[in-house]
Amino acid sequence: MKFEYKKVTAIVHPSRLKHVEEALKEHYVHGLTVSEVCGYGEHPNYFDEDWKMPFMRMELFVPADNADDIAQLIMKAAHTGSEGNGIVAILPVETVYKTRTQSKLGED
Repeated sequence: MKFEYKKVTAIVHPSRLKHVEEALKEHYVHGLTVSEVCGYGEHPNYFDEDWKMPFMRMELFVPADNADDIAQLIMKAAHTGSEGNGIVAILPVETVYKTRTQSKLGED
């Protein structure tokens, strides 16, 4: 049986990180990586010389058939209705290996 995966990448406002983490835990979504990043999109910080704002980047490798549901879950938890809530992207993944077992994810 072949397992297909997608990568869900979300850029969220730092104040919404805990809300997103809790939503993922409540739905038993595992394998989250979080990084502090900065940047700007449609709504830069015009009050700062470099325009950048702090954000949190979340990355998950998920079964392909769950990717859209997880993206919706993240957006619901990250949403405030304000400018700069962030984005969620779903990307195709060719292969994921587990370093510990040196096997493809889903085949160990």
